[in-house]
Amino acid sequence: MKIQWLGHSCFLLTAGDGTKLLMDPFKSDSHLSYKPVTEKADVVTVSHEHFDHNCTAGLPGQPEVLRGGIEKTVKGIKIRGISLFHDESGGKQRGGNTVFCVTVDGINICHLGDLGHQLSEEQLADLGKVDVLLIPVGGVFTIDVKAANKVCEDIKPRIAVPMHYKTDRCQFLQWSAEDFAKGKKTVKRVAGNGFEIAKDALPAEFEVVVLQYPA
Repeated sequence: MKIQWLGHSCFLLTAGDGTKLLMDPFKSDSHLSYKPVTEKADVVTVSHEHFDHNCTAGLPGQPEVLRGGIEKTVKGIKIRGISLFHDESGGKQRGGNTVFCVTVDGINICHLGDLGHQLSEEQLADLGKVDVLLIPVGGVFTIDVKAANKVCEDIKPRIAVPMHYKTDRCQFLQWSAEDFAKGKKTVKRVAGNGFEIAKDALPAEFEVVVLQYPA
């Protein structure tokens, strides 16, 4: 399968058979100057209803859009939505946040959306085994680098891919991908915005993969 970062918290997952899953498409504006998301997908997941995560209007084709605590299989991709929170007070400040756990070509990918809190033992059990973790690290309305490190230690993925961080196209966040990568034993900096991975090629030890936004 292929994992592509389209900017901010948006990823495109492409299965070996060509099925495409788009996660958290954003709306470009003066605060978020990534290129508009125009990729065609079979299914789209939305973690919560903020402009930088829920821009499904205008997407090509007629993708199925999934929100909230659901569990279903779409064209061979198993998808679970787990209802958590956008803040540390049970959603009282910023509402809910859906974490999506999907299985593509036998690989378990977890997209944390705008997770705003640490995870309880029960919540960790709900997530189950995670091979690839797409984790926000930038702070400001979601977890920062310090909190993301703890979440990562608790989930124990094989690969962590940072998202929702400060770049030259997104200046309102506090921390960068390099802040998250700092001190990690194995960090792979990919020249492009995507990489391919197979179940039998998952790393034996934890690694961070930093993707580059296309110029």
